[in-house]
Amino acid sequence: MKVLSVNAGSSTLKFRLYEMPEEKLLMKGNFERIGEEKGEYSIRVNGEKIEKETPLENHGVAVKLLLEELINQKLVKSLDEIDAIGHRVVHGGNKYSKSTIVTDRVIKEIEAICDLAPLHNPAHLIGIREFKKAIPSATMVTCFDTAFHQTMKEETYLYSVPYEWYTKYHVRKYGFHGLSHQYVMHKMQELLEKKNIDLIICHIGNGASITAIKEGACIDTSMGFTPNAGIMMGTRSGDIDYSILNYISKKTGLTLPELDKKLNKESGLQGIAGMSDLRDLDRAFEANDEKAILAFDMYTDRIVEYIAKYYVRIGHLDAICFTAGGGENDTIIRGEVLKKLYPLGIVLDDETNNETLVRKGKEGVITKTESKIPVYVVATDEELMIARDTYNLVNEENR
Repeated sequence: MKVLSVNAGSSTLKFRLYEMPEEKLLMKGNFERIGEEKGEYSIRVNGEKIEKETPLENHGVAVKLLLEELINQKLVKSLDEIDAIGHRVVHGGNKYSKSTIVTDRVIKEIEAICDLAPLHNPAHLIGIREFKKAIPSATMVTCFDTAFHQTMKEETYLYSVPYEWYTKYHVRKYGFHGLSHQYVMHKMQELLEKKNIDLIICHIGNGASITAIKEGACIDTSMGFTPNAGIMMGTRSGDIDYSILNYISKKTGLTLPELDKKLNKESGLQGIAGMSDLRDLDRAFEANDEKAILAFDMYTDRIVEYIAKYYVRIGHLDAICFTAGGGENDTIIRGEVLKKLYPLGIVLDDETNNETLVRKGKEGVITKTESKIPVYVVATDEELMIARDTYNLVNEENR
């Protein structure tokens, strides 16, 4: 079965084509600058990378070009050979705790919660509609980034604000990066041969979140009503005292939307060190740049605080996992975090940590044998998680 995994953004379209259930990657690519005067896309097939510049007036044009490339590259003779398309949808509100086959009702419900993810859900809907129009024979599936966290209990996901904010306006913790956390959990279940697994997963990238898993289910996660909650990130502030907004507004005259932009785009590592790319920060840290050292100290402190809190909540850990771009490849962040976690009995193996880089094909344990909690570096794959969920749902539907 050929399954297409799709992640449509406001001006981007990322995709992967798999042969399932073999999980063989046939083609992947990105369309960028959709809606701008000069668009571009790149695809990779059979180890060859193809890059082109072309006008991308809208998502419909991008979808048309993508499907043309599938035929041009001889991956399919007819579009009917694509059996299913899985779409990443950032927000499923409190309606969806798992991936689901697209129906008119599902589309209406995603539309109804667009104000919870105004930059993402409308773009996802455009992608769904364009692919549905182009390949009506394919089964469409939505895979929600919030779904994995729906096992949190009410006392965990509610905020201590007027209860009617929840009942009337759906204000609650939702959590994000769910597809990544789900993929890593499944991977660890297979690796440790244990279904009811206890984990803390650190998804460390430009956006970052930490999730507590007890007996194979999410019990808490660091991101909240929006992805700006939780730990300090590349350009996001993470948790702050909300009264700062009113104070700074009075001092500077900045409006609420302007302050929101500051907290999402100009804070975090960027706000402290003047840079958000972890590779740049690593170089500055190693060169003893004061701001970089300060930023990393703050960053790793926040990660440690969440890990320690979740350790107490879970009571026992089979493992701590680092994943995503920074978690998979940033040896400095991992090293600094684990040294600060020494009171939990975690003993870092510096040499193994420095050698374990997913970009060089190496995953595994980065702690010594005497460490009370093993720490793993694990590659995540959200697109493959989408393909798996899509394949499984289509199989269930056809039984």
